[in-house]
Amino acid sequence: MHKKLFIPGPVEVAEDVLQKMAEPMIGHRSKEASALQRGISDKLRIVFQTKEEILLSTSSGSGLMEGAIRSCTAKRAAVFSIGAFGKRWYEMAIDNRVPADLYEVEWGEAIKPEFVEEVLETGKYDLIALTHNETSTGIMNPVGDLSKVIKKYPDVVWCLDTVSSMGGTNIPVDELGVDICITSSQKALGLPPGLAACSFSKKAIERAKKVEHRGYYLDLLKLYEFIQKKDYQYPSTPSLSHMFALDYALNKMLEEGMENRYRRHIEMAEYVRNWAKENFELFGDENNLSNTVTTIKNTRGISVADLNKELGKKGFAISNGYGKLKEKTFRIAHMAEFTLDDIKELIENINDILNL
Repeated sequence: MHKKLFIPGPVEVAEDVLQKMAEPMIGHRSKEASALQRGISDKLRIVFQTKEEILLSTSSGSGLMEGAIRSCTAKRAAVFSIGAFGKRWYEMAIDNRVPADLYEVEWGEAIKPEFVEEVLETGKYDLIALTHNETSTGIMNPVGDLSKVIKKYPDVVWCLDTVSSMGGTNIPVDELGVDICITSSQKALGLPPGLAACSFSKKAIERAKKVEHRGYYLDLLKLYEFIQKKDYQYPSTPSLSHMFALDYALNKMLEEGMENRYRRHIEMAEYVRNWAKENFELFGDENNLSNTVTTIKNTRGISVADLNKELGKKGFAISNGYGKLKEKTFRIAHMAEFTLDDIKELIENINDILNL
């Protein structure tokens, strides 16, 4: 039985989007491929709210995260983490011999602007990396407030992981001053996993030119220079099937209207939050909750694994808590193409199983 995925990725993919993955192949060095990839970048610029270049990568979002911190750290990186995925930036830096320091807060908290100020004013760092939306905790960093601090340090390249939020919440990349904003296909964009995208600012381009040993496949400067020279074709063979689907999905997204899409995600999030407050408790700082996934405290002491087994029999799936939060919390995602009716259907089934 197929289970509707209310998990923080991969998300449920609409049937018409899936069908686009089956389009016949075209040559990846053809004019058709250039037009396809150029069109995707143009549409993503609207979604990202940026005038900067968009780079595509046949990888997960983690691929472009690794490429960003390796390609654009000339001196030292400051990594801010609010959960499991924020810490990944730091692990990537260390594994690539990129000098970096990790600054963590308790799971359930968001990064405070004064904390960023305290770190950046040391002058030790020329790159800052952080997660916008942390799916392990259901917390969304207040990037508007953080940007006011980061803008005081114009020599610092800002890398932002929006893997689980871009397309589901308002992220004005240029207004915020983000240099490399990264997302991937399997979250709020509503595609199968396997494709990532990022914005790449002029500041990031100039920084990358000063960095040696940027790698090969994930060298962002190489990707940028190649698509400029080759009319939006990439150095390595891309996943054209993902691109057919993404081009189609972006058309649907823009037809819906981004403000309408953001409102739909907030509407779903508020419904889940209200249900959680009534029957359990929300996890973490309620002033900085995610619009795409809600993490709920297991105050009733239920077996989340058993709940998910029963939901599976009804054709649904949610997520247990992540890592140290397993069974202590559970997570309900509300992103991509789901509507409030889908969320209500899920909650009704949870209520029925738990006799709520």
